[in-house]
Amino acid sequence: MNRHKPLLIVDGDSFAHRYFHALPKSIRRADGGGGNLLDGVGGLLLRLWEEEKPRAVLVAWDTLTVPTYRHTALPAYQSGREFAPELLDQLDLAPQLVAAMGFVAAKADGYEADDFLAAGVAAEEGRGGSVLVASGDRDTFQLVSERTTVLQPQVGGGPLARIGPAEVRERYGVEPEQVPDFIALRGDPSDKIPGARGVGAKTAASLLAQYGTLEQALAEGRFAAEAVALRLYR
Repeated sequence: MNRHKPLLIVDGDSFAHRYFHALPKSIRRADGGGGNLLDGVGGLLLRLWEEEKPRAVLVAWDTLTVPTYRHTALPAYQSGREFAPELLDQLDLAPQLVAAMGFVAAKADGYEADDFLAAGVAAEEGRGGSVLVASGDRDTFQLVSERTTVLQPQVGGGPLARIGPAEVRERYGVEPEQVPDFIALRGDPSDKIPGARGVGAKTAASLLAQYGTLEQALAEGRFAAEAVALRLYR
């Protein structure tokens, strides 16, 4: 393995949804079906391949039609989301596009793209390699380390921002490994995770600066009535 070249892991759904809503619906496939999502994802992968020169590319996908353990544990998780048929049609085809480009597509019932991102990072770091994770989901900040950098789209376009440990601290006020606890305390409206009552981003960061972890805060009597739920939100 060439350890000087990073493994590139792409959050396929994160970019797919972005391109579906941003690119013209007039982009069609030869069979008349929608093609804007596929065009956007294909262009992104080519650009990242040329710019980052990774040793390999893994593109991770959600399975929207099958619940995950998260949905079982928290029925409200990601509830209320509805997707256009043309978006779902292109999402079904996207892994085939990835494979046709010579890259690896990861998709399986009961798993989200996040699961493959985390597994890929753990495996590559375990081999002594480095990783680039391309995603617009800030949940991926928990994967950041000295070996793993997140490539995040910027508002208004332009080059992807490179998120390392310093950028996580600057944006959230916590260390990367504290991000799951930060999200549990603050909540995540996009995933229907309510968080602790009355706790926003600043308070969550302050609590983690004081206690280090959510578990330690609970051990010292904070949020006793919400302890079970907060552990579930991590």
